[in-house]
Amino acid sequence: MFFSIFTLKKKNRERAFKCSIEMGMKNEIKAELVSFLKNLPPVEFCCVYGSALHPNNHDKSKMIDYVLGVSDPEQWHAENLKMNADHYAKRMGLMGGAKLITLVADKIGVGVHFNPFVEWNDKRFKYGVVRMHDLVQDILNWERFYLSGRLQKPVHILVDNLDIENVNCVNLRAAMSAALILLPPKFTEEDLYVKICSLSYMGDLRMLFAEDRNKVKKIVQGQFDLFQSRYKPFLEEYEAKELLRFSSSANPQTNISQECGLPVTRSLVSSLPPMVKSQIGMKLGVKNIQSESGRVINEVMTGSREEVARCMKKVLRRKVMVSSARQAASGLLTVGGVNAARYLASKMQKAWRSWT
Repeated sequence: MFFSIFTLKKKNRERAFKCSIEMGMKNEIKAELVSFLKNLPPVEFCCVYGSALHPNNHDKSKMIDYVLGVSDPEQWHAENLKMNADHYAKRMGLMGGAKLITLVADKIGVGVHFNPFVEWNDKRFKYGVVRMHDLVQDILNWERFYLSGRLQKPVHILVDNLDIENVNCVNLRAAMSAALILLPPKFTEEDLYVKICSLSYMGDLRMLFAEDRNKVKKIVQGQFDLFQSRYKPFLEEYEAKELLRFSSSANPQTNISQECGLPVTRSLVSSLPPMVKSQIGMKLGVKNIQSESGRVINEVMTGSREEVARCMKKVLRRKVMVSSARQAASGLLTVGGVNAARYLASKMQKAWRSWT
């Protein structure tokens, strides 16, 4: 009896010690990530995404990717050009400075300007600057389906003055609903996260020649626990509504089954962003129905789940294709030919390795 209690206490101490070490490491990493922001003008929002979040990522040569949300990009770039002119292509500073950088991002790109290959403290960074209004619109409406796609995957939020993390719950629920529409009646938890992750890559021109063909699966496998913690509240919500059933828990191969009837399909479509629903409705038709509150709303006509899935896939693929092409053109103009070629070469090298 005494031995079992002693053993239990010892295990608890070991577990607590391990947790404290992990927490200390997380705090140390967060402090390191935040320290880079001290070299930039203040931002309203900042998150880190990509391979830097992989627990098993030991390649220190990889760029650490940031998204920075600011209230006025032109003003922000003007300040940053004074502080960090070397972050930008020289010709952008000479030709028009902050005004031209913002104009190209808005009119040619998708509202985001990226500065890649920024060297600081023996590390390499890439950061994208976006107007807060544009960020929120993309999260809620999938207007460009660019940054909203990145925020459907695990991110590490460092600054959040406007509670974007809470706003992004709408984006996560919509992503899960879209993935479920595309999935069969039975699938695994890993299948779900792979499908969610793949939404923002459908139609991406880079996937044709400049991305690792196994990229989506590697993202999910490398960050499975992060995906799980991110989507757990929505899985529980959908289970409570009896839309999903689970055979086991806390396992990548957990078997999940879903109802695929038209009432469930309509419920999933209702969780999609308004702009996506509108575009699906333009193809499939809409009908007016009266909600419980008495308000008349437009509902997408759903003849079959397969028809809805095909239509939604076309809508999302087109959005991603247009956004990826526009952002590629914007990047070529703003970061300069050398940096653009350098970035493309690194992507193509990874793509080549995945094919051989």
